[in-house]
Amino acid sequence: MYHVDVILPLPLPQLYTYRVDEFVETGCRVVVQFGKRKFYSGLVSRCYESPLVEGIKDVISVLDTSPIVLSHQLQLWQWMSEYYMCSPGEILKAALPAAFKLESETLVRLADEAFWGEKLTAGETKIFDLLSDGNTYRIAEISKHTGLASPIQPLRLLMDKGLVVLDEQLEKNFTPRSETLVRLAVSADDELHLLLDGLKRAPMQQKVLQHFLSSADGNFLDFAMPSKKLLAETGATSAVLKALVEKKILLTEQREVHRDVLAESKLLKSNVLSDAQQKACDEVLDSFRQKDVTLLHGVTSSGKTELYISLIDKYLEQGKQVLYLLPEIALTTQITERLKAVFGEKLGVYHSKFSDRERAELWNEMLKSDTVQVILGVRSSVFLPFRNLGLVIVDEEHDASYKQQDPAPRYHGRNVGIVLASLHGAKTLLGTATPSLETYYNALHEKYGLVRLQQRFSNIPMPQIEVVNTKELRRTKAMPSKLFSPPLLQQMAECFRRGEQVILFRNRRGFAPYLECKSCSWSPRCANCDVSLTFHKQQNQLSCHYCGAVYRVEQNCPACQLIDGLEVVGYGTERVEEELSEHFPEVRLARLDLDTTRSRSNFEKIIHDFSERKTDVLIGTQMVSKGLDFGGVGLVGILQSDSLFNQPDFRSHERAFQMLEQVSGRAGRKGKQGNVVLQTTNPDNAVLKAVCQHDYEQFYHREIKERETFYYPPFCRLFHIVMRAKDDHHLEKGAQLLAEILRQGLKNRVFGPVRPVVSRIQTLYIRQLLLKVELSASPSHLRAFLRQAFTHFQAQAQAKGILLHVDVDPV
Repeated sequence: MYHVDVILPLPLPQLYTYRVDEFVETGCRVVVQFGKRKFYSGLVSRCYESPLVEGIKDVISVLDTSPIVLSHQLQLWQWMSEYYMCSPGEILKAALPAAFKLESETLVRLADEAFWGEKLTAGETKIFDLLSDGNTYRIAEISKHTGLASPIQPLRLLMDKGLVVLDEQLEKNFTPRSETLVRLAVSADDELHLLLDGLKRAPMQQKVLQHFLSSADGNFLDFAMPSKKLLAETGATSAVLKALVEKKILLTEQREVHRDVLAESKLLKSNVLSDAQQKACDEVLDSFRQKDVTLLHGVTSSGKTELYISLIDKYLEQGKQVLYLLPEIALTTQITERLKAVFGEKLGVYHSKFSDRERAELWNEMLKSDTVQVILGVRSSVFLPFRNLGLVIVDEEHDASYKQQDPAPRYHGRNVGIVLASLHGAKTLLGTATPSLETYYNALHEKYGLVRLQQRFSNIPMPQIEVVNTKELRRTKAMPSKLFSPPLLQQMAECFRRGEQVILFRNRRGFAPYLECKSCSWSPRCANCDVSLTFHKQQNQLSCHYCGAVYRVEQNCPACQLIDGLEVVGYGTERVEEELSEHFPEVRLARLDLDTTRSRSNFEKIIHDFSERKTDVLIGTQMVSKGLDFGGVGLVGILQSDSLFNQPDFRSHERAFQMLEQVSGRAGRKGKQGNVVLQTTNPDNAVLKAVCQHDYEQFYHREIKERETFYYPPFCRLFHIVMRAKDDHHLEKGAQLLAEILRQGLKNRVFGPVRPVVSRIQTLYIRQLLLKVELSASPSHLRAFLRQAFTHFQAQAQAKGILLHVDVDPV
């Protein structure tokens, strides 16, 4: 008798044990009963021999003959569960492609030739009588028709007696695609001549056979051709092929194929590295001999991608796999084309814009073959089944998009990538022009290796940044446009005359952040969240960017009844697009934000058209700052930089510097120096001065002193505790109680509770606690104390109805 510990796709802290007759490999899926009527497909964490224990339920069915999750993956899941304080079931839900999460619905029927030859209990008799009509019933339906509150036990007895069977109807979201191949059924040349002569009265059949033979190029025995291709190239119908098969001239067979989500392209060699790139590549390899993690600090347009490709080549020569992580789907289109041209079918792409089927196929291909050796993907790619990982590349390692926010697990893709590499004995390369302060601190203190690449490719100078004081322009009435300063308008006009492209950056989508009554200052707000509604002019609607609720636009002010009293305040990318078309009506515009890129095809078209210069101006949010490479951009306009600094977050200056430096780096990448016009009301800001000088070192040393003074990472660890409830007063009392419990063990390391800036989302009020813990504290002891404190809190009456979660290392 065997027992299995099963991970269920539920936010439960522990695993559950079930009984199974035969040994099941770790990493296989099984269908089990949980509760009275619930059935789930879970994952086997461990299988072992054990004496029979009363009360343990049996596994209903085993879904896999071989593991779909490997041992290294389970080790990573275990580490994530402990470090990020989440359940294994939450990691399972995040890790597996949706196509593997089978929806289970258990149906019951009589066994074939079931014969009632022994005495049954009353409950068994009721079920047997119901099933005697030959139909199948769900367990819930059996309970309803028989009046049995819990039919599981009598069902189990009927199964043991061989009278009923459970048909596990599993809705398989993924089935491997297959194609029909055509082969020759005969091999001798004289037979072929006879066959061709015999088909003179069937000219189309003769044409198909002749085309097949000419395609085989003499290799008749081994040659196989897809039937669709054969029919398409000859113009024949499936009936013609069927006739050739019936005559035993051709035969067909099925072959599983993997969808190629990437376009066909001719393989190219990677570019020859410049002297500076080659020097940096050699230094990275030298660093890997001493350090497992190395930071590549390369300025924008220094050619980091080409360096990555060179490193990937070296690891592929060793037979190793490579994981190339990107922070956003926005980056994958351009880089995919470049990597596909070099690595061909060795490349696999994995992110949420691909369908469930495509992601499941890549997962299966990595399990079954060695075809895919290079994976390009976003943070979820760390969950893929690598078998021989040699290198993890984390491009734009500073980007906050690597951090998963909701739902759990709230992991950081960069940090998990480092742990994944260590589990495989692999190396990790972190690449960026604007490192996160924690990463750069680790590099300077020799925890990581550090390699610098400080000159742009072809020695093109860094962009020239012109700071424009819009506050002064408005004071002197020298800014006739609401959004664009005269210097920006002038430089755009010059760019268009030279045939160059322009990128305009405004990190807010929609037409305007909110509407406001010009009489009483009333502003429409979301009914579910504590935020104002964003106005989208093209859809003529108000939208909440937190819960997604949509509202119609009122013409009159509901508060004071002023007719046509609502006016727009501020501006987003949609308004930038409208006003720019008034200044330059002949210019071709495109907008890159969440509203225009909801589908993969839309996003790819916008990027492709701008790359091919079918678009003159690209207006976008932070998407345009994330590593995109356009050769024709002569000017970048940053319309409002001040809002980046006005965030209640200790990282706001760091993020502002990173975003401004990255978006500036989109200008002048090929051929000549580019220009940047940066509009601000505070030109004396120290961060802006560092951006204008492209001086990361100056910014880092100033910022790291403040972090040390106010005791923030990298000088401590942060734990962000978020509490939510429907009743604000009840939540406040519960938050105060939890803070008291935590202070009993953590003393002055506990800050809060506080009401956040956005204090209600999706009808739930929010309170936050922050823990600042010294780096020397034992992580295991701290997490054990937190779990004990949460358990104690949840046992109190004040905790009823309060949802609680922990965000470890928040960003």
